[in-house]
Amino acid sequence: MVSTGSTNEGPRVIEGTPHPLPTLLRAALPSLPVINLVPGIRKHGTELPDLALTRHDVPIDASHVAAYAKVCGFPTKDTLPLTYPHLLAFGLHMAIMTDGSFPFPAIGTVHLENSITQHRTITATERLQVTARAQDLRAHAKGQVFDMVTSVHALGELVWEETSTFLRRGAGDEGAAPATTTTYDDVPAGPSTWRLPGDLGRRYAAVSGDHNPIHLYPLTAKALGFPRQIAHGMWSKARCVAALENRLPDAVRVDVAFKKPILLPGSVAFGALPHTLEGTGYAFSLTSPKSGAPHLAGRTSSL
Repeated sequence: MVSTGSTNEGPRVIEGTPHPLPTLLRAALPSLPVINLVPGIRKHGTELPDLALTRHDVPIDASHVAAYAKVCGFPTKDTLPLTYPHLLAFGLHMAIMTDGSFPFPAIGTVHLENSITQHRTITATERLQVTARAQDLRAHAKGQVFDMVTSVHALGELVWEETSTFLRRGAGDEGAAPATTTTYDDVPAGPSTWRLPGDLGRRYAAVSGDHNPIHLYPLTAKALGFPRQIAHGMWSKARCVAALENRLPDAVRVDVAFKKPILLPGSVAFGALPHTLEGTGYAFSLTSPKSGAPHLAGRTSSL
């Protein structure tokens, strides 16, 4: 049986943005042979920590939003791209996963799914409160999964929330329920083709702070088992949302499942069709233009 840590502890406050380089080092060390046995570095345990991290009074940097919009294909507007608040929380996610109480190494953890609910648009002049916590550790056929849950408030109003589901590979339970019950049987393939450059991972890392080596260079990706660098999952979601941006309402939920990695450089086919399964919205996908193999499947739903 998988034990689940409770989340009753009050939030621990973080001032400013956690610096990415020390955080990356703390993420990498528990994955290195021999070093990962050193006390203080070794990851162990069977429960998620009672840990919630919060950033108060977070300002929006308009130039950073513009840089993010450019790399993800969003138009320039006076409101934030729907996926942008993920960046405000990413440092908190890494701080949780690199905390000494967290049972798994951050490097090697697989992002399976992501769900974002935007209750209303957020303007670039608002100041926000961002809180993140890990919860619901549970069995999976290929190991264990958990959720990283984020909430964003403006003056006490919940304006944005996110759940990212992660897999830690290991001894699995073939009888375990799926990570989620969402299905994407209605997702179309094609017809638009996007050509992705080899430096896309480095460009997205520069604005997102996600410098995971699997996204950066062929050599660093090969060291972690990939033939060459791969695109960030959250870039692929953002790029799809950007393609649908002018068709989505202000209050909307966007769910995606990450499938096969997107190798860089490379090409993907984007397709989208209206659906009415869970409120009006769009089903969309990224697939291989040659084989049709799925890279991402998603759905939007109006609130």
